[in-house]
Amino acid sequence: MKEEQFRNQYKKAVDTMSSSREMKQGLEGKMEQKRRPRKMVYIAASVLVAAGIGLAGPSVMKQLGGTGSPNQVAQVDPGTPAAGNSAGVVIPKIELPDKSSGAVADMIGLVVYQGNIYTQAAIRMEAADAAALRGEKLGRTTSGIDEWSSKDAYTELASNIGETDIYAVKGYDSGFLVMSYTEVDGQVFAELYEHTNGITVNSGADLIGKLNLDGRIASAQWESFESWNNGKQQYLPLPEGAALDGFLSALMTAKPLAAEPLIEQGIYDKEDRKLVYLQLEDKTRVELTLFSQGLVRYSNAPVFFEVEPGAFQALWDSMKP
Repeated sequence: MKEEQFRNQYKKAVDTMSSSREMKQGLEGKMEQKRRPRKMVYIAASVLVAAGIGLAGPSVMKQLGGTGSPNQVAQVDPGTPAAGNSAGVVIPKIELPDKSSGAVADMIGLVVYQGNIYTQAAIRMEAADAAALRGEKLGRTTSGIDEWSSKDAYTELASNIGETDIYAVKGYDSGFLVMSYTEVDGQVFAELYEHTNGITVNSGADLIGKLNLDGRIASAQWESFESWNNGKQQYLPLPEGAALDGFLSALMTAKPLAAEPLIEQGIYDKEDRKLVYLQLEDKTRVELTLFSQGLVRYSNAPVFFEVEPGAFQALWDSMKP
């Protein structure tokens, strides 16, 4: 779609829907995303989500290799940072902050469902594929949350994305993934939201297992850090086979490590990373970041996974330009 067509569709959607200021801002953000290279979109989302789970300020910038901005802090309160113990890594539940703190911040897209905050998902999908993924209707959001909201706004289906229908996603547990979906004159506005807080992660299966990767990978690609960092989008095919299968199997049993200590130690200061993109049969795309130390991260959940060295190295070595 040409930009002018998209702009007209956007205006029509805003006029038609019962949108809040936040919803309009979200749609404006989508327009902005269409004008940016993919890398810039990813970075913007990463800043907001990462801040939302307690990686604000310098730590976030270490991840992104950029410069901090005071207004790039999400208005969600992670409570205490994720911490590892004998029972696994505990990711604290995200809560709306006490507005008496005086914090002024941008918001990430979020929806309250069954008492939990779902934030914009790291799983990608094209709007054209959203209808096929749409499951049972779960309700309709209200637009009660903004940057000035207190914990009192934490009510069922409250959101900062305006008024829109929320659906389950076919093939996924609604305790993990839900979808907003609005259709105006045939134009689909849809977004995935995931629940990755308020959980204890004992292995890769407790988080990445929720993606239901087994037997559903249609194709796989990888990208070097240099390409990703410079927005080159130089995706290379990642052959399916023993290396990928062994890696994914080992990832399910991988040991979780709390993210904050690793970030403080400078894991994002180095560039020896590779990005793996898994295109699933349902047309969604999962992105995993591999670190040469044998660690893997999905989404911005504050946890890394330490994969069995042999399985990790086999996949790492198979990714050569």
